[in-house]
Amino acid sequence: MSARRVGILTGGGDCPGLNAVIRAVARKGIDVYDMEIIGILEGWRGMMEGLYKPLDLKEVSGILPKGGTILGTSRTNPFSEEKGELTVKDNMARLGLDALIAVGGDDTIGVASQLYEDGVKVVGVPKTIDNDLDGTDQTFGFDTAINVVMEAVDRLHTTAESHNRVMVCEVMGRHAGWIAVESGIAGGADVVLIPEEPFRLQDVCDVIRLRHERGKTFSIIVVAEGAKLADDSMVLQSDERDAFGHVRLGGIGNVLGEQIEKETGYETRVTVLGHIQRGGSPTAFDRVLGTRFGIAAIDLVAQGDFGKMVALRGTEIVPVEIKDAVSKNRTVDMGLYDIAKVFFG
Repeated sequence: MSARRVGILTGGGDCPGLNAVIRAVARKGIDVYDMEIIGILEGWRGMMEGLYKPLDLKEVSGILPKGGTILGTSRTNPFSEEKGELTVKDNMARLGLDALIAVGGDDTIGVASQLYEDGVKVVGVPKTIDNDLDGTDQTFGFDTAINVVMEAVDRLHTTAESHNRVMVCEVMGRHAGWIAVESGIAGGADVVLIPEEPFRLQDVCDVIRLRHERGKTFSIIVVAEGAKLADDSMVLQSDERDAFGHVRLGGIGNVLGEQIEKETGYETRVTVLGHIQRGGSPTAFDRVLGTRFGIAAIDLVAQGDFGKMVALRGTEIVPVEIKDAVSKNRTVDMGLYDIAKVFFG
């Protein structure tokens, strides 16, 4: 029997394009497949606590350009709580859900993968501004994020040049430096630092000194929050761990800025973009990709093809095994990083 009542949730950090997915699932689910679409509120927490609202065409009207998610989100992990997976199953039965669409990053999709192994009919949709989810060439939210960072770097250029300063811009990227690399290339950064390649402070300072010798009395450094020093250490805001075991990163920009000024004597300022990268209206690319993902996800539900995640491969949207999508992080193509290095200094 095909699914008639389908739930959708958004988990983990918010990002532009989530509402495009929700809208696409609801529009095709209702108009084409005559399904009931139930919005699960606050991510996996809503699935644990039975928080929901029906999504009709009026509910999803006008949400395409909005950032964030109309369903809310959380970083709840059902598997970190006693019998959490049983609670999810019980609430699915209580709500009369035949299937579930989980929209999120590696943590949210990881939970979906485990639930599928436990018999839950689930389809995954990849979401993360970090672009580090394996199995798909790109996630929605990433394009918006790199455009936000590029604009910030453009603005930092003018003030850096006016004051002969070194400007350090810290961006998101826990395990992968996609945001730093692509926005750094697009914004003309003089140094880009990423988690995939530990760096020595002396090397960064040498680049800055070389620029000064060439008459370039300002420099732009873009650094991912997860960038590591040569001893493989990371800078933490807090060592407290969330439900998925993650510590809170952040502060590498300030550490780097202080050390650059101390070592070179050049005036240095630090900008931490933080959640600005997550917010605001999605780009055209992310609206289209989110829409395509949503359509593909509800199609898989209609076909009864569960345990899959929709993915972008080349220009096509294809289903991939959900367990394979969360088996490892998608890290930066070092060939792309080599391109960024051409412009160092």
